[in-house]
Amino acid sequence: MNHFFKNHKHLTLLASTFNRFVSSNLSKKPRALFSSFANDLLEPDSWKSMEGLVRCKANYAPLSPISFLERSATVYRDRTSVVYGSLKFTWAETHQRCLKLASALSQLGISRGDVPEMFCFALSIILLGVNLFILKVAALAPNVPAMYELHFAVPMAGAVFCTLNTRHDSNMVSILLEHSEAKIIFVDHQLLDIARGALDLLEKTGTKSPMVVLISESDVSSPTGFSSSSYEYESLLENGHSGFEIRQPESEWDPISINYTSGTTSRPKGVVYSHRGAYLNTLATLFLHGIGTMPVYLWTVPMFHCNGWCLTWGMAAQGGANVCLRKVSPKDIFDSIDQHKVTHMAGAPTVLSMIVNSAVSDQKPLPHKVEIMTGGAPPPPQIFFKMEELGFGVSHLYGLTETYGPGTYCSWKPEWDSLPLNERSKMKARQGVQHLGLEDVDVKDPVTMESVPADGKTIGEIMLRGNTVMSGYLKDSKATEDAFRGGWFRSGDLAVKHSDGYIEVKDRAKDIVITGGENVCTLEVETVLYNHPAILEVAVVGRPDDLWGQTPCAFVKLREGFDVDAQDIIKFCQDRLPRYMAPRTVIFEDLPRNSTGKVQKFILREKAKALGSLFRMPYHFDMDDAWTDERTTVYVNSFFTRN
Repeated sequence: MNHFFKNHKHLTLLASTFNRFVSSNLSKKPRALFSSFANDLLEPDSWKSMEGLVRCKANYAPLSPISFLERSATVYRDRTSVVYGSLKFTWAETHQRCLKLASALSQLGISRGDVPEMFCFALSIILLGVNLFILKVAALAPNVPAMYELHFAVPMAGAVFCTLNTRHDSNMVSILLEHSEAKIIFVDHQLLDIARGALDLLEKTGTKSPMVVLISESDVSSPTGFSSSSYEYESLLENGHSGFEIRQPESEWDPISINYTSGTTSRPKGVVYSHRGAYLNTLATLFLHGIGTMPVYLWTVPMFHCNGWCLTWGMAAQGGANVCLRKVSPKDIFDSIDQHKVTHMAGAPTVLSMIVNSAVSDQKPLPHKVEIMTGGAPPPPQIFFKMEELGFGVSHLYGLTETYGPGTYCSWKPEWDSLPLNERSKMKARQGVQHLGLEDVDVKDPVTMESVPADGKTIGEIMLRGNTVMSGYLKDSKATEDAFRGGWFRSGDLAVKHSDGYIEVKDRAKDIVITGGENVCTLEVETVLYNHPAILEVAVVGRPDDLWGQTPCAFVKLREGFDVDAQDIIKFCQDRLPRYMAPRTVIFEDLPRNSTGKVQKFILREKAKALGSLFRMPYHFDMDDAWTDERTTVYVNSFFTRN
């Protein structure tokens, strides 16, 4: 909130509001008093000018998606809520499990806590824009039932849910745990080694490690290799009480979750979501994508990614069945659709590529049309064609972690149905218009803040504003201020605007490569590569790929006297970065530079584009194996051998 005080009249408003507030509220309990002050400070009084209007419990409650679970436990009580292999829960059971888990968290000391009865301390908290009394709970887990339940149980306990990317290595996990100050981390049993490594790193730096809760699928009484303060998920849940009183947010602006972007290791960006934003984006996504009552949703989007585009909460709102997948593969997708009659799913273009390039033996006829939402680098036209042939309905969107996932949507028009296939795919590949939760999306000149002409040619920066833009970056007021400069959220992505108002993304302003739906900062990869003793110069760009959307491609100039091959450099990166960030292609040549010495990356992008797709998928491919499959480097080497 630092920017709030740059104008003197804001300080005057603050002082007068505080004086009025203190004189009329001294008898109130501290927590209610501070909440009242915050509302007076942040909300306009214009509605009070009409006689007879009041805001009270009868007509106002803070918006929060946790309310969806309460309703589903009544309306859809005996309907299936979660499916995972042979395991099934009803909405009544999921409701009870979440209450017990919230109770157990509370018993461990995870709650909002009490606010000290000191006006000056409370005022300092409000001025800083920080709630020091909301604790964070982290999770490192795939799409399993526990991960779904945590999306409700953690905020029901009054805490903030911090999701961690399961593809991160121990170093990154330790950085995010330290930054978020998570008090508990829930760890899937298959990710124990990563968690152990992260906790070891925290111990070496003198940082207090969080308590550990093991998410197990077998009868494991306690996690091995951890301290006596560790717990097992089901045992912890059983210690909770189903009569737990939910700790509703005091304000709908209270944080509900933290999702981390792909920042550099030294400056991770924790994007804070509010109860209000999560609630509104959930409803907007359900409405805009036509997700009616009792859908069957297949979890191919990681729940750790933007809280599953807020559909973790959305399925509760509509009484949907959550079909959980630990491992995403074409066979699992087709089997799940066939067995559970899936109606909706979502995923990065990678998922679409997996489906259309899957072995015929893995494919099964769809029982009905399955709607799939995809976001990220637009899929190639042939992907759209093949998906339609297989019986999928594809809708394209664009968004960022900072917009709760979906920010725009390519809203389809009936008149486009008669267009030739190539034209239809071009229309569908555009990123479209604003999502319903946003007030506006525009393409602007970032300097003048003027809208670019709607000519489909003039490039500007995508800017967004509205109710489903993040609250800010955790512990980074400068980054928050920069992102909101000029009254818009600056995406950093470059696009054009067409005559019909639809936008189309053209480039990533900060050289970000989108691979498998994950953002890779090329500067971070280059920094690692520069540590290689044989590398003199390096630049990383995205190579278009039919499977991943893009893969990192490194252009390298070696030091004189050194002789290394592509595999050596790729292995060097894989040992120091999450595998999805490591280059899949290495090209040895001098780097093109302009008159000032700056590397001309647009030339390198064209060269990478001319290479074509690295993965042509001539064999059965498993998405999870792709991150570690040694066939990647074999293919790279064979490529250079042939060429």
